[in-house]
Amino acid sequence: MATPLMPKATAVWLVENTALSFEQIADFCGLHMLEVQAIADGEVATQMQGLDPVANGQITKEEIERCEKDPSARLKLAPQAIPVAMTKHKGPRYTPIAKRQDKPNAVAWLLKSHPELTVAQIQKLIGTTKETVVKVRDRTHWNSANIKGQHPVGLGLCTLQELDAAVTKAQRRRAAEGGPANEGAAGEDEFAPASAGSEAEAP
Repeated sequence: MATPLMPKATAVWLVENTALSFEQIADFCGLHMLEVQAIADGEVATQMQGLDPVANGQITKEEIERCEKDPSARLKLAPQAIPVAMTKHKGPRYTPIAKRQDKPNAVAWLLKSHPELTVAQIQKLIGTTKETVVKVRDRTHWNSANIKGQHPVGLGLCTLQELDAAVTKAQRRRAAEGGPANEGAAGEDEFAPASAGSEAEAP
């Protein structure tokens, strides 16, 4: 069964903003019901920024309301949220010229929402250069004044699966290194400087 973009962050939002049961949220997000209960009890994901599945087109408000009225009902992803299978090609990612100007906006969104991603991971996801990522991060990009964070999936620069896989990999690396596997950086106005090893290729 297909799961929404960033399942755990979506579960955080659903726990905080709906009357859905733990079982319904767990089923929709592909999580264990005890994990959802732990989120509600504040035992896990305490610093995680919830991801609104209605705002990003994963599900409709009407679908949530339908399931709130019937605890036995199960949430279903919106048809447009189910990704189309893609063929993996070798070599650099090609981005249409019309979308290339959106890359700095996507980089800015990733830097703020997923600081656990390395420069190399962001490069690969967006199909951009190390120089661009570093300049957006350090606010030395020539167009910094006009850069506004935008979701890379919404811009068509990567797929839901690619983003989810990259974040999961980054969180596992953080956990292995003993650091917090933070899902996002809500409330931060400035991009945090990269650590000494942040520009190395992810293992």
